[in-house]
Amino acid sequence: MPRRQVKRGGRKFQPEKPLIYVFCEGESEQAYAKFLKEHFADVAVLKIPSKTGLFSKAKNDFAEVTDEIWFFFDVEADECGKWDERWKIIETLRGLREKPNVHVRLLMTTACIEYWLMLHYKMMIPTSLTTVEDKERMRHQLIEIVPNYQKGDETAIRKIAAEYPKAVERGGRVLAALLDDGLPSLDDTDERNRWLCQCGKTFTTVQEAIVFLESLRQ
Repeated sequence: MPRRQVKRGGRKFQPEKPLIYVFCEGESEQAYAKFLKEHFADVAVLKIPSKTGLFSKAKNDFAEVTDEIWFFFDVEADECGKWDERWKIIETLRGLREKPNVHVRLLMTTACIEYWLMLHYKMMIPTSLTTVEDKERMRHQLIEIVPNYQKGDETAIRKIAAEYPKAVERGGRVLAALLDDGLPSLDDTDERNRWLCQCGKTFTTVQEAIVFLESLRQ
């Protein structure tokens, strides 16, 4: 998405920052989004609703024209059948602005945000990440590295998020590996996102949002 140039009296000013609304599933996602908001404040304006909530919240409460809308959430095994319902909401939100439409970006991580957070420290592809026990193991692995980590703890999550360049690279490798398992494309398309939401594989797409924010600095 090109950044719009702002001109007054024939003088060219800095490009206008894109406006992005970030709807978060939980407090940990909110804390991470707040880090991104501050870290990339020079190139983008991130608005984060104070209350957590995803697709139904956006559908019921959101009516403002914006550049992008992000949904930051975990992909759970028992939610595979929700794609069609969510896609209808995505289509509605895209139509809030014409030419171009609002870009709706899905910041997804299999089962728990702790997997995305662990990628800030090490490359890992767990054989299973679906049960409550799997999620607890991932959380405890993160606590071994960041002892003060708790769900929604902004101090701990800010410390983790500062290592995002490593997570971006690792998250991209994890996603690319799924091409061998049938991932239709690495491009951010409805077809790809449907596949990811229903594949049962371990992955994350959070890195794509950060790559986009980094591109605004170029």
